[in-house]
Amino acid sequence: MELIKSLRDYARQGKTIRVGLVGAGQMGEGLACQMELMTGMRTVAIADVVPNRPQAVFQSMGIDPKKTILTDDLEKARQAVRDGYRVGTSQANIVSRIADVDIVVEATGIPEIGAQVAFEAILNKKHVLQMNVETDATVGYILRKMAQAAGVVYTLTAGDEPGTTMELYDFAVGLGFEVVSAGKGKNNVLDRTGNPENLAEKAKAQQMSPKMLASFVDGTKTMVEMTSLGNAIGFVPDVRGMHGPEAHAKNLQEVFIPKSQGGVLSKKGVVEYCRGIAPGVFVVFTTDHPKLARDLTYLSMGKGPYFALYRPYHLTSLETPVSIARAVLNNETTIATDRHPVCETVAYSKKALKAGEKIDSLGGFTVYGMIEAKTISDKEQLLPLGLAPGAVLKRDVPIGHPVTFADVEVDTSTTIYHLWTLQNATIARELGA
Repeated sequence: MELIKSLRDYARQGKTIRVGLVGAGQMGEGLACQMELMTGMRTVAIADVVPNRPQAVFQSMGIDPKKTILTDDLEKARQAVRDGYRVGTSQANIVSRIADVDIVVEATGIPEIGAQVAFEAILNKKHVLQMNVETDATVGYILRKMAQAAGVVYTLTAGDEPGTTMELYDFAVGLGFEVVSAGKGKNNVLDRTGNPENLAEKAKAQQMSPKMLASFVDGTKTMVEMTSLGNAIGFVPDVRGMHGPEAHAKNLQEVFIPKSQGGVLSKKGVVEYCRGIAPGVFVVFTTDHPKLARDLTYLSMGKGPYFALYRPYHLTSLETPVSIARAVLNNETTIATDRHPVCETVAYSKKALKAGEKIDSLGGFTVYGMIEAKTISDKEQLLPLGLAPGAVLKRDVPIGHPVTFADVEVDTSTTIYHLWTLQNATIARELGA
């Protein structure tokens, strides 16, 4: 209710949170339509490389075509927003350069574009709502530090699994409980070979991008989501790729606990996923206080000593306005990496890769992601997934194997690579190395 009141008060003052959106696909369109129903915020600019997609989204939002302008000219875009028009453009960098944009939302799902957009927005002192978890899992720490130095917020979103799980984590830790595991349910049966071709029919039936569906099915999305969550709270995977067992709402506290207590984990403080609770998220916690344990049992939370908090849904982009309002009105963060990263999503070969072959985009035909502890990833020189697109194989890699830096020639001209190297240098300096 406080958020509703804040937005209404903001609107009564004649103000509106003005949102610039980069990426108008399934998530971006849903977000824009949701905000149009709300008080106190509006999408004023949309960037997408697909011809006519911004206009299609404006139409989906119910905007009069006469009140929209399509332009790749920065000055025209700026003037149009000042005059109350909605602007569509194919140029992502225009969005953050419009003075009347308060916050930039990145929703492309492409690591390099996510890095470019966030970097550009921070340079222009705009808040950044990062829906592109693929970028965050790779360079979220340095983007967060840069945003703080610029006096703006860099945050992931409520509604996506990392943000939704973070809310449960904050609740449990804030009450003084010890969280031992945190994670999400996975919708699709895991198939590491899923690609846009063999999933085309299913994607069409679900009105999804084949690449997006492939990134779900091959596990990549789950890996990067849990990487961002792990980096935010300091949790690591128990094993490479996590366990991913079958589990249900009533037995989470029996599964995601140490093996010595009958669970699947070798240690506490891990991120995980399972089949059986999607689209839900969870945290498992414990307490050594006998009175609190008795109260939790009385409150039907289980027999103890472990208990689970479970939320049976996450509304993806439809919840993102909550994080937008928190960032702009209160300078609040939903979830971000404020500590040195402890997790990495690394590239694994989806097929037998040959020397000279170029790695394609995520959710494509060549690689999928696997979460690993960053100490191990660094030691074994595993290739971070966010740096994989565009890399060229220097030697063959068998199917189902990790891709290392020694295996590829990485494209060092990209923004994400430069941010990644800066992130590594910053961490080394902070550690006194």
